[in-house]
Amino acid sequence: MGSASAKWAIMGPVFIPIFMLLGYSPELSQAVFRIGDSVTNVISPMMSFFALIIVYYQKYDKKAGIGTLIATMLPFTITFFLIWTALLIVWILLGLPLGPGVSLYYGG
Repeated sequence: MGSASAKWAIMGPVFIPIFMLLGYSPELSQAVFRIGDSVTNVISPMMSFFALIIVYYQKYDKKAGIGTLIATMLPFTITFFLIWTALLIVWILLGLPLGPGVSLYYGG
């Protein structure tokens, strides 16, 4: 599924209650979802611009295809995942709010 909004519409009603049962706020569950979604978009053939990226890639490498593009972008995906995850862990450990009047924890 290419649309982040459509994915959230399907997965949000599942993730939010689970995270709330664990004591985390709905805003934090959406932040965690956005991190996971953003790092995998670039390697997902369902991304809306994937075909366009392959066409531009083939301008420079005539034999490039889906596998070539995914293999090229995988190091970026892994790096972004590690950085975003580390940032989220530091954010939670510091107890920083996600926005005005928004706590990391449910009911807090």
